[in-house]
Amino acid sequence: MTMILVFSVLLLLGLCGNIASGGQPASTSTPGALNYELPTSEYETQDTFNAGIVGPLYQMVHIFLHVVQPNDFPVDMIRKLIQSKFDFSVDSKEMVYYEIGVLICAILGLLFIVLMPLVGYFFCMCRCSNKCGGEMHQRQKRNEPCRRKFLAVSLLVICLLMSLGIMYGFVANHQVRTRIKRTQKLAESNYRDLQILLNETPKQIDYILAQYTTTKNKAFSALDGIDSLLGGRITDQLKPNVIPVLNEIKDLATAIKQTKVALENMNSSLKIIQDGSTQLNSNLTTLRNSIQNSLNSSDCASDPASKICGSIKSGLSNLESNLNSSQLPSVDRELNTVNDIYRTDLESIAKRGYTFIDEIPGKVRNQTVAVIADVKQALESISSNIKNMSQSIPIEEVLVEASHYINDSNSYFHKELPKLEEYDSYWWLGGLIVCFLLTLIVTFFFLGLLCGVFGYDKRATPTRRGCVSNTGGIFLMTGVGLSFLFCWILMILVVLTFVVGANVEKLLCEPYANKKLFQVLDTPYLLREQWQFFLSGLILKNSNINLTFEQVYRDCKKGRGVYAAFQLDNVFNISENFNIEQHTGKIIKELENLNVNVDNIELLDKAGRKNLQDFAHSWKDAIDYSKYLREAEKSPTKVDLLAFASSLEEKANKLPEGKLKQALKTDVQNIIAIHQEQVLPLQQSLNAFKQSVWTLERTSDKLPEKVNKVIASLDSAQNFLTTNISSVVIGETQKYGRTVTGYFEHYLQWVLYAITEKMTSCKPMATVMDSAVNGVLCGYVADPLNLFWFGIGKATVLLLPAVIIAVKLAKYYRRMDSEDVYDDVETVPMKNLENGSNGYHKDHLYGVHNPVMTSPSRY
Repeated sequence: MTMILVFSVLLLLGLCGNIASGGQPASTSTPGALNYELPTSEYETQDTFNAGIVGPLYQMVHIFLHVVQPNDFPVDMIRKLIQSKFDFSVDSKEMVYYEIGVLICAILGLLFIVLMPLVGYFFCMCRCSNKCGGEMHQRQKRNEPCRRKFLAVSLLVICLLMSLGIMYGFVANHQVRTRIKRTQKLAESNYRDLQILLNETPKQIDYILAQYTTTKNKAFSALDGIDSLLGGRITDQLKPNVIPVLNEIKDLATAIKQTKVALENMNSSLKIIQDGSTQLNSNLTTLRNSIQNSLNSSDCASDPASKICGSIKSGLSNLESNLNSSQLPSVDRELNTVNDIYRTDLESIAKRGYTFIDEIPGKVRNQTVAVIADVKQALESISSNIKNMSQSIPIEEVLVEASHYINDSNSYFHKELPKLEEYDSYWWLGGLIVCFLLTLIVTFFFLGLLCGVFGYDKRATPTRRGCVSNTGGIFLMTGVGLSFLFCWILMILVVLTFVVGANVEKLLCEPYANKKLFQVLDTPYLLREQWQFFLSGLILKNSNINLTFEQVYRDCKKGRGVYAAFQLDNVFNISENFNIEQHTGKIIKELENLNVNVDNIELLDKAGRKNLQDFAHSWKDAIDYSKYLREAEKSPTKVDLLAFASSLEEKANKLPEGKLKQALKTDVQNIIAIHQEQVLPLQQSLNAFKQSVWTLERTSDKLPEKVNKVIASLDSAQNFLTTNISSVVIGETQKYGRTVTGYFEHYLQWVLYAITEKMTSCKPMATVMDSAVNGVLCGYVADPLNLFWFGIGKATVLLLPAVIIAVKLAKYYRRMDSEDVYDDVETVPMKNLENGSNGYHKDHLYGVHNPVMTSPSRY
């Protein structure tokens, strides 16, 4: 497996440089940088093992073992034991202290094994001599019912507890029956995971190599898009300083154009108003003279015409124009000033600036065609070197060799599997016999209780007890006999499995789970006296390197690559042997030949600048808008002509018929005609004039300040372009070069990270170890074995009180050969003293045979 990694590392020789691997490389600032993700496979084998519904039973046994053996894992003792080559006499006291709980339980079991056959033998001899309850005679006592019930309940409880232990034994034995199949399934699952690991390695290498093509295509895309990348970056640097100024110039040009239009409209309206006012004033004068002549005729000499003519004369003075032409001066001077600056053509200046910015990407593309071609050629040569290098390394041979080793191991396992199944079937059959033997004993006890309880007749005398009750007593004694025969044999099995199972759990399973076992294996100079660290000496051929089992296991559990987990940098250091600059240096050198020239531009010439300055100086307070608006607000005439005409007509109608009346009516018609033909158009012109004044006031508001601001902005922008455009071009060209090389640096950093941290993940190796220890040894062997001795041992130990109670209880259920006789103690007080205080006596004490109280012949 180590060789696989080394060869896979060599595939990328020359691609990585002097970069320290400290984790996933951070994403670069390169626009559109690629994010690589090394393909990984999902492994089938779980790294945790669940015991299922029997888990609580296993946990119960673990708690019991913790009570029996509460001491921590003896790391120092195990180290001394290994160093002494397992000479148990080196530190026997410490070993005894550690194993004190197990030893006490084992000694108690041995005492049970030795004493139970002896007790059974002497008990049998005693009963054969009509001792120890062997005499078929029962002495009756007053508390007999309570004693009988207490013994029956006690035996029932003990049998139930024994049945629970037997059930544990059956469950554990069933786990034994299925563990070979589970082991086979687990082994095949790990085998497939290892095959996935081998198959995944060349795919990961191919992916890493393929990503160079992806990176190269990305770089080609950046090179082909140099106009948008480099040219766009240059324009982005120029725009914040130039575009706002161009926008201000454009806005100023718009404002000046609107001002010019407003002045033209205003000037045109002024001419119309002046002409119309002159014509109106002339016509009104003629009309006033005509009315005056009519009123001076003889027709106005007599009353009532004289009064009417007098009232008309008093209003003739208002019949004239209300406009003052001197208050509406011409704006020709201002219009000429605006026309002068309008000829500067600010819109063309803004357009020329926009065009200068927009043409920069095209200039960049045209000036870099040759350099881009050279860079592409350099990238193609690197791609060819990588392909040739990958073909020269015999990775396939190493993978085939590793695959053959794994296949051979798998074949050996399947070859030996039938033997394991055969041995396991022997163990299962033996466990089944043990469980059924205990079941048989408990069954006799249950049958004895069943027959004894339901067949017992409290009105029957001991010699007259029924067949069912007697059978119950016989069942109980049968169970007692079987208990004495087999309990010591069962205890031998319990002690042996207890000592083995408890030590496997405490010395292997628990320390493996809490990693203390690794602390022992990582002890310097322990497994081999010449090696400080065994694992580094075995794999790296240098025992001074701090490579520990615990560190490798922890890294593999996290899914790290073999290179990082086994510290293969001590064999082949990628950071020292790979060199980025070897390949990127040529690319950088070619990119340094980029020579982009962006000509400077003069946004505003001296003549245009002088025109703007002159305009700003001359325009200040040039027009009195309030004066124009005050004059435009006036009515064209001092009096409303229609109202005057109506009044005049009304007064003319009061005159007598004649020339005066006819002349005044003619004047009324003339007044109405003047209003329609001259006053109304003049009023419309005044309205248009007001609109022009308002527009001009709005468009020219702070126009000098705007012009001065534009001049200052133009100076600032021109100064920026003159002094900074070269540095901007150089700086952005360098950034562009770093962008292109950044793709490869990012790729090469990822290659280094992928090789050291991700490629050829050693997680299946840790899973294989977990499967062997946690899964097979602890989960499939130690846990069922411990549950088996726990259940069988519990049932076997409970046989001791069960035997005692069953022997006592059988007396109350079996048919006796003789019994005690009860006399009336109240009528024979002296015999009460003679026979004792209990009032019972035996019939043969008086030499009188009592055929009633003697039991019938036995069958």
